Amino acid sequence: MVANVETMAYAGQKPWHGLGHKVGHDVTPEQMELVAGLDWNVNKVPFNNPVTGQQSEDYFVLVRDSDGKELSPCGHSYVPVQNRQALGFFKKFTESGDMTLETAGSLDGGRRIFVLAKTSESFAIKGKDKIDSYLFCYHPHIWGQSLKIMWTPIRVVCQNTLMQALDGKSAEFRMPHVQEFDANIQFKAETALGLAHNKMSEFKEQSELLASKEYTDKDLWKYWIALFQPSLKNENNPTPEMFSRTLEYLNNTIHTQPGATLFKNTWWQALNAVTYYIDHQSGRDRDATMTSVWLGPKGALKRRALHSALEYAGR
Repeated sequence: MVANVETMAYAGQKPWHGLGHKVGHDVTPEQMELVAGLDWNVNKVPFNNPVTGQQSEDYFVLVRDSDGKELSPCGHSYVPVQNRQALGFFKKFTESGDMTLETAGSLDGGRRIFVLAKTSESFAIKGKDKIDSYLFCYHPHIWGQSLKIMWTPIRVVCQNTLMQALDGKSAEFRMPHVQEFDANIQFKAETALGLAHNKMSEFKEQSELLASKEYTDKDLWKYWIALFQPSLKNENNPTPEMFSRTLEYLNNTIHTQPGATLFKNTWWQALNAVTYYIDHQSGRDRDATMTSVWLGPKGALKRRALHSALEYAGR
């Protein structure tokens, strides 16, 4: 939903919704904070009981200081993290030239803040299909949700997010809002993400394996059916009339997606048909889709798609 994007800034191509302010690739975290409209703080304000009129000792409200907007209730132990602290995590990396800030913004009326930075690391599968590496930060001003920072590879030719390929807890850092996002915690985040960073070489090996193994038509349909229409898994000879619209889309996408001629008829293309469909074709709401990809069930679906493709390629 375009209305879900409150403010944002971006380097490079204009986002799908056409909103936001363009910045240069040399933008600093401080500049990004201003241009992306994130130059505000969140205060933890006592909650007044509407019946008694008394201040609660157990519950508070997160209030944005720029306009007084109430973002979320919270408990006594909740510790707010400010936007500049989240952006500040990237400062040493941008100053050293190891990363450039790509986009940052506010979603859901300020409740969800995001930052995406491109790292200096990339690889090309057999010199043809380039994969870039990014660091994504999700910074919610919502009680019960954690700050998350995670590595993700993105296929350049079609901008498919392959984040779940890095798989598991080692690919991300999480911090519940019960402590300060101080230098000590940021060091722990850097350490945890360093392990995920090293897994890019593992993902390169996985990608090259998938690009070297061709699928059979029978296995390709079994792969898609298991992911998107499991009710047909026990059918010995499913016919096209039984296939959902999603399966029809996938059968078209594998031949028409950007980069379709690269490693044709391989499990790499089968996987990317799935990721391209999820990122660019599924759902009516692009913003909601990408939120689900980064943080919800569609990201988990991508992880299953990778694992399954690797199983088929390894046979």
